[in-house]
Amino acid sequence: MRLLHTTDLVLKEFFDNAIPRYAILSHRWEEEEVNLQDFVAIRNMTKPDAGYRKILRCCKYAASCGCDWAWIDTCCIDKTSSAELSEAINSMYRWYRRATVCFVYLSDRDQLKASRWFSRGWTLQELLAPTGPVLLLDRDWRGISTKRRMSDLLADITQVPASLLKGTTDLAEFSVAQKMSWAARRRTSRIEDAAYCLLGIFGVNMPLLYGEGWKAFARLQEEILRVSEDRSIILWHEETELADRYGLCTGLLAPSPACFERCGLQGIEDDFTGTRPYRLTNQGLERLNTLAKSTWIPAAN
Repeated sequence: MRLLHTTDLVLKEFFDNAIPRYAILSHRWEEEEVNLQDFVAIRNMTKPDAGYRKILRCCKYAASCGCDWAWIDTCCIDKTSSAELSEAINSMYRWYRRATVCFVYLSDRDQLKASRWFSRGWTLQELLAPTGPVLLLDRDWRGISTKRRMSDLLADITQVPASLLKGTTDLAEFSVAQKMSWAARRRTSRIEDAAYCLLGIFGVNMPLLYGEGWKAFARLQEEILRVSEDRSIILWHEETELADRYGLCTGLLAPSPACFERCGLQGIEDDFTGTRPYRLTNQGLERLNTLAKSTWIPAAN
C-alpha cells in the first residue's frame, strides 16, 4: 500500500502489519486529477492545478486530524502497472475499512442530495467500508457532518439502510439482492468497473479484464455463487428496456446491477437466504425445484 506523508508529501510503500495510521479520501474524479507520475513531477510547483490542490487540502485536513499519512486513489496507485492496479482494486474495500478516518469530499455540493458523489459506482464501497469516522466535507473543505449523524438523510439518498450507516447492523446481515440494489442506479465510467467496484462488498476477488464489457458482471455473480449460499442473487427482474440497453442475458445471471433495483426495500424470504447448499452448473442452479414458482426467476435463454 502506497501512502502519502501529509506534511513532507513523500510517497512510501507499506506492507501488512507495518501499515501506519492513515486518512483516506473518497471523492468524485474530475478534470485535472493528478496521477502518480504527475505528482512526482510537479510536487514542487508554485501554482498547482485543481487536482494537485485537492491532494494538498486532503493532506492538510488529515494532518489536522492527527494522521501523518494519507491514501488518495489518484496519486497513490501506479495505474501504468496492470498488476498494481489489479491488486489495488481487489484490496480497496479493505483499505477503506481499516482507515483511521475517511473524508468524503463533495466538490459539487450545493444541495447534498444533488451531489454526483452519490451516483458513482466506486463511492458505494467508500460509504460502506470504513469502520472509523466518515466526515463529509463541502467544496471548501469545511465539515458538513458525519455519516453516523446524517445516517437517516444518507439512507434516503442512497437506499442503504440507516442501521447499516449507523453501525448498528452489519453488512453480512443483508442479502446479496439487497446489496446489489444499492448499486442499481450508480454508474461507472468503464463498463467493467460496474462489477469491479463491488468486489469488496461481496468479499470476492477476481482478475481484471478490461475490454470484456458486461461479462465482468457475470463473472462477479459466478464468484459470489462460489462463496455464498444466498440464493437471492437470482431475484433480479429483467425489463425490456434493460435487455435492450445491455444486450446480455445469461439465464439465471443478471445482465447488470440495474436489474436488482426492486430488491432493496422488500424482504427476502428464508428460502432464498438460507443455508441450503447449491451450486452453479451449465444447466443452471442445482436443486432449484423449491424455487420454481417464483416469478422473479428469469427464464433461461
